[in-house]
Amino acid sequence: RLTAKLQKELADAAKEPLPVDPDDDIEVLAEDGGKGGGETSPNRAVSRTPSSSPENTEAPSGVCADVRVPSTALHVFDAHDGEVNAVRFSPGSRLLATGGMDRRVKLWEVVAGRCEPKGALTGSNAGITSIDFDSAGSYLLAASNDFASRIWTVDDYRLRHTLTGHSGKVLAARFLLDNARIVSGSYDRTLKLWDLRSKVCMKTVFAGSSCNDIVCTEQCVMSAHFDKKVRFWDISRSESIVRELELQGRVTSLDLNHDRSELLTCSRDDLLKIIDLRTNAVRQTFSAQGFKCGADWTRVTYSPDGAYVVGGSADGALYVWNVLTGKVERTLDRNHNSAINAVSWSPSGSFVVSVEKGSKAILWSDM
Repeated sequence: RLTAKLQKELADAAKEPLPVDPDDDIEVLAEDGGKGGGETSPNRAVSRTPSSSPENTEAPSGVCADVRVPSTALHVFDAHDGEVNAVRFSPGSRLLATGGMDRRVKLWEVVAGRCEPKGALTGSNAGITSIDFDSAGSYLLAASNDFASRIWTVDDYRLRHTLTGHSGKVLAARFLLDNARIVSGSYDRTLKLWDLRSKVCMKTVFAGSSCNDIVCTEQCVMSAHFDKKVRFWDISRSESIVRELELQGRVTSLDLNHDRSELLTCSRDDLLKIIDLRTNAVRQTFSAQGFKCGADWTRVTYSPDGAYVVGGSADGALYVWNVLTGKVERTLDRNHNSAINAVSWSPSGSFVVSVEKGSKAILWSDM
């Protein structure tokens, strides 16, 4: 079965046109497309001249070359039985995952402008609150309302680890950059650092407030809290908290730009902010007439090149802001019937997926 699967993927990869210019040096990278380590997936060409096909080119610096501002709802579909809380694209592939109150994580593949169902990851005993992939797209981590976080292998949908120890809902969980440790944040006002090799909790940090979201750099963990604060933690040191930054509303979401120099926040005062991590100062504030942050876990995101930010509103409208101008680039409404909980922008820059309080998910593009 493995050989047949490998042959099929090789055949699919061979069909994908690669923009080859005989006069140009092109380095072809075999990339793990969310299928698990060691298997082949469509190649991606890295050349000095960016090609027009966004799915198989990337700028030499690793920054996405072709980000498209979404304008059209390509595919509107029922993703879960009930509320959909989380959505995330796998790194470098057309695979994405959604998590819902039906206790499932579902995997989808973007094929010809549609999200085709690939499978479901089961084992959680309550609603899924957040999703993260490791850097290779081989493992998926989901936080749950049943006080636990779980890790599955993406290629065979098998549950590999269940991490228990929080005494409240786990609202966020992320892989550290080494993929060997994860950080989870809970309603119980603690953050926990886990070692995946030994499957034990290495450290528990009391934050003093419920943790709604987490992002990580090499040494620093940033957490978003109910008490309106973003906290910065040094995971290599014992004294933990390095600094705090207070916003005007409960902080619902954090995201880092591609070089991890800027932090995007969303809070219940209906503002998105970009914080320069080198100066710790707010560099840009985004708002819009009609934009309202609908929940304490509303998640917003950067585009892959950091030129745009996108967030969903309580009235079901999707807002895209231009980072350079600070102004709304586009507003997309009339497709969601309830508050948008989370959004994810594909690594290729071509697609955005938004999920809502109802059961729907929407795939957006400019096509």
